[in-house]
Amino acid sequence: MNSTPANLESSLSVPSVQELAFQRPEKVPARYIRDQDGDGIIATYPSHPSLRVPFIDMAKLVNADTHQKEELRKLHLACKDWGVFQLVNHGLSNSSLKNMGNQVKRFFELPLQEKKRWAQRPGTLEGYGQAFVTSEDQKLDWNDMIFLKCLPIQNRKLDLWPQNPPEFRETLERYSEEIREVTMSVVKFLTMSLGIQDKEISESFREGLYDIRMNCYPPCPEPERVLGIAPHADNSGITLLLDCADFPGLQFLKDKKWVNVEPIEGAIVVNIGQIIEVMSNGIYKAPEHRAVVNKLKERFSIVTFCYPSPHMDIGPADKLTGEGKVAVFKKLTHAEYFRKFFNRDLDESFIDSLRV
Repeated sequence: MNSTPANLESSLSVPSVQELAFQRPEKVPARYIRDQDGDGIIATYPSHPSLRVPFIDMAKLVNADTHQKEELRKLHLACKDWGVFQLVNHGLSNSSLKNMGNQVKRFFELPLQEKKRWAQRPGTLEGYGQAFVTSEDQKLDWNDMIFLKCLPIQNRKLDLWPQNPPEFRETLERYSEEIREVTMSVVKFLTMSLGIQDKEISESFREGLYDIRMNCYPPCPEPERVLGIAPHADNSGITLLLDCADFPGLQFLKDKKWVNVEPIEGAIVVNIGQIIEVMSNGIYKAPEHRAVVNKLKERFSIVTFCYPSPHMDIGPADKLTGEGKVAVFKKLTHAEYFRKFFNRDLDESFIDSLRV
């Protein structure tokens, strides 16, 4: 891969994977094939059977009288040992989750020319297309996406928000507001589980940035040779993922083994992003994860990247660096953090670039 820094705030235009899948090719085009990268065939299934992503019950976290202490302990271990958990009883209704999933499915079912009405423009990642394609010889992921900045409201570019299906905008608006409430609760309990009781951190997510990426992973004739999304860690505070399938496609790296996240109706997958890794002074890790694809079935997912307020500096929490504890990461302004992320070398570790 080209190691010169590339500005990642825009993406080159590439063909729709959905359109490619409609043609029912027997073979995958060379640009999508990943098994020549030196690690052989991609081990899609099964993932390691002895490992299972932890579950956290928000109802128990909220219940200070009985279950909270034990659930906080489980949350701490999930974030420290895994960096990811499935959240149940989070407060979003099943109908709200289903509505959002249906709108995304209906958008991707539109004819290509209709979807292209909301295509990415030069110089931005927002809209319908692909992310982080910076060169003509780069390997491509087996997915199509639409990426939209949802909160704060003034960040929205409504000319890129689909008006078809007719309820798409209204559903996305409502969903992003509900996700913000869940995020603030999760971050509040994360700070409690770290023992720092810092309301400023969770409150900063009230004025934070919420960007939503909706993915379509079409069926693939050679699923063991491609990736839906290549391995990466998120640069967010936390990431909340709604899986709209009844079969696994999301995998997290645990103890050098890829582990499937089994979709559970009504659950939201929460993973730590690199901002919380920094704020926790490395106690919680942003985990590496990827998406794999299916030979016969299409899969949709809705991923919300949740960031603290732009006024919040990004650095280790004060209570985790005093009294002889050394800061592992530098303190950066919000703007410095994003500038570093969008202008980095693609083949260098972003999190390592933030270390002291």
